[in-house]
Amino acid sequence: MIALKGIQKAFGAVQALAGVELDIHSGACLGLVGHNGAGKSTLMNILAGTLTPTSGELAISGEGAGNDYAGNGYTVDLANRLGIRCVFQELSLCPNLTVAENTRIIHPSLKGFGWRSRAGRLIIGQLDLIFPGHGIDAGDVIGDLSISKRQMVEIARAFTETQTPIRLIILDEPTSSLDAQVAEQLLAHIRVVTAQGVAIILISHLLGEILQVSDTIAVMKDGTVVDLRDAADFTRASLVEAMGSTTVAEAAPRRDADTSKASGSERVHLRPAVQPDDQNITARSGEVIGFAGLAGQGQTETLLSIFSGQGVLPGESDENAACCFVAGDRQVDGVLPLWSIRKNIGISSLKRLRDKMLVQGDRETQLADAWKERIGIRTPSVDMPILSLSGGNQQKVLFARALGSAANIVLMDDPMRGVDIGTKNEVYGIIRQEAEQGRTFLWYTTELEELDYCDRVYVFRQGVISQTLSGAEITEENLLNASFKQAS
Repeated sequence: MIALKGIQKAFGAVQALAGVELDIHSGACLGLVGHNGAGKSTLMNILAGTLTPTSGELAISGEGAGNDYAGNGYTVDLANRLGIRCVFQELSLCPNLTVAENTRIIHPSLKGFGWRSRAGRLIIGQLDLIFPGHGIDAGDVIGDLSISKRQMVEIARAFTETQTPIRLIILDEPTSSLDAQVAEQLLAHIRVVTAQGVAIILISHLLGEILQVSDTIAVMKDGTVVDLRDAADFTRASLVEAMGSTTVAEAAPRRDADTSKASGSERVHLRPAVQPDDQNITARSGEVIGFAGLAGQGQTETLLSIFSGQGVLPGESDENAACCFVAGDRQVDGVLPLWSIRKNIGISSLKRLRDKMLVQGDRETQLADAWKERIGIRTPSVDMPILSLSGGNQQKVLFARALGSAANIVLMDDPMRGVDIGTKNEVYGIIRQEAEQGRTFLWYTTELEELDYCDRVYVFRQGVISQTLSGAEITEENLLNASFKQAS
């Protein structure tokens, strides 16, 4: 259906794509994997019409003929008219508009008296089909929704049809903000639409998802496709190897529950305001504490309350040892878009970087360069703009900002969104090292396997703790059961 030939794209001195060759077929799901900065999102932006390639050919078959759309003639509007939609990793919804109004943006045929009602019925119908029980109203303002619900709206909007049948949907990290149950709903819908002849390109760092629904898998590295095979020919290990990683994450050694409870000085002691029983959140020095449960059940709000100082014990929140926060919604709560990488990293360490009243540029550069190397931020210079980085590399900057600070308590709000498996393994190792040196981590995650790194897990349900799990109790079965359990 679509042929990409010799696609190259350069951003100044940075060669993002170096001659990509790729074919996309109707009725099939193509899994696209690679490390952050491999060129996946750049390639998809070209296919969606939001970027123009420096060179190469883009041929789309239609009406039995091949049409060459190389050059500047291929736009978002043309892609939409050809039935090509993209769910972007950095969500493209307008935050000041409602769910229905955002739907109208890609459907110009929805006009005249009553268009909002028609647009609302269209998007809610698709949400009901893909995400039963979504809890979203057509009149909801996008900016008021949680990131998981915004992602659900963006996905559902891509599947809506009016005049043009959908031929291809590009899903760039579509489940990065969804919990396991909602992600499974989407994967099931992918299988349905591909059986109906729609082509899907799925980009995900969750390799289990890629292996589960893909027909073929393409591996990208340094701006090119380095491997392309049937999904059945790959295993998780061979995918990691093809991406350029030599090791797979080790099983996380979990400390004995009783030992972890007794170790270290207590730093956080908090009871949710409406908690019906005597369960409290406690965190000690050297502990990694997990928050789990379905998305939107109060985990982020609890982290924010701790960040504001609630439950933080005296002596743990002064200027030298404040909490730091790694946001999952990096565009809203994380990056400072007009600043360089260096300044984005140094903002949480200004006290240590200044001499009297002035921040010392050399100290700031040393801090940024050290964390660039330690966490593997792919950039030629820390003085580059933060938005010159891929989404996953922007997230690395947020980790560097937090871990490079003097904070004793690190709060992480589903922080691995859009981060490749190699970087995840490195960050897991850094978290272990920092915890062994006495740092405390409180970690909300929608990826169940990440809870293996936690000493204790608090499962949230409707804003309260439904169950506390520790040690060998932290299993997928127990976590899922507790996610639907009411606190007693």
